[in-house]
Amino acid sequence: MATLSLRGVRKSYGALDVLKGIDVEVRDGEFIALVGPSGCGKSTLLAMIAGLESVTRGEIWIGPRMVNAVPPKDRDIAMVFQSYALYPTMTVRENITFGMESRGVPRARRDEAVARVAALLQIEPLLRRRPGQLSGGQRQRVAMGRALVRDPALFLFDEPLSNLDAKLRVDMRAEIRKLHHRIGRTTVYVTHDQVEAMTLASRIAVMHRGELQQYDEPQAVYRRPANLFVAGFMGSPAMNFIPAELVREAGRTAVAFPMAEGRALLPLHGEAAGAAGGRRVILGVRPEHVFRHGADARSHKPGVARLRAPVDVVEPTGSETHVVLRFGEVEVTGRFDPDAAPAMGEAVDLGLDMANACLFDPDTERLI
Repeated sequence: MATLSLRGVRKSYGALDVLKGIDVEVRDGEFIALVGPSGCGKSTLLAMIAGLESVTRGEIWIGPRMVNAVPPKDRDIAMVFQSYALYPTMTVRENITFGMESRGVPRARRDEAVARVAALLQIEPLLRRRPGQLSGGQRQRVAMGRALVRDPALFLFDEPLSNLDAKLRVDMRAEIRKLHHRIGRTTVYVTHDQVEAMTLASRIAVMHRGELQQYDEPQAVYRRPANLFVAGFMGSPAMNFIPAELVREAGRTAVAFPMAEGRALLPLHGEAAGAAGGRRVILGVRPEHVFRHGADARSHKPGVARLRAPVDVVEPTGSETHVVLRFGEVEVTGRFDPDAAPAMGEAVDLGLDMANACLFDPDTERLI
């Protein structure tokens, strides 16, 4: 096993800066996810760790070695690609052992390694089949098996589940998580899917426009996002953003913003209640913290503010109902229990959990 250290890593193509100084430390045996929208630089960064792209500036360390100039084959890594990259004319067994055979590994050791990973991934019945005879999930298991037989210090996954349907993605996420628990290898996992990042990783590196926005544990990224981009990217439906101002009322600070029937005044909770007034802010509230007051057990929880708003859209999803509400000129989404969901056009009494709300500076977009 090994640690991974990225120190001021930059990548440029002429005048175009793709990565703008990435600093990340990955502990031995840790599973981290690089997450962000398309074009943010996450796959380029993974390719640089693998040695498939050169480093313009900065250092990449795998364990005690700086590997900037080390060829991919000598970095003690294994990579699983989005496209599986299996040889269509070879059997599953031949695909798994091809790299070992090329390196001159004796047949007995190859057979032992295949038996080990086939049992681990539960693909023993597939060893004589060819890729064209496999489902997408089975192909991805074979691709992982080919990486596992190398017993590398570092695993790299480049959006391995993006070609699978929704159910298979859920199933394979669970398989990857169990696999990491069993083998304990340091893993870097690239995805644009924030649900994958939240469920798989011990820490998440959120990237945007070639810059690292936040690097922390999943719940810290979700509950205390560093800025508006992270807050809006992590979570589905996304966090609601409401332009507001801080005002002092009765010795404590509240968030004020216009509504159709007058000004809403929502007292802040905890340490934020002592903040100074007279400042513009953006109030961030997750949809799960907007609920029907009186019909939810959280209605009388400390820090819950109450207001009334009209319903624009109702979207049943099965286990929950998404409700789009009108806060003045701003649309706000709430996640309701289906039994407590309002009807379109109804004005509904709402509870907002201000204990879990976030405040952002509208100029810097940073968390206050």
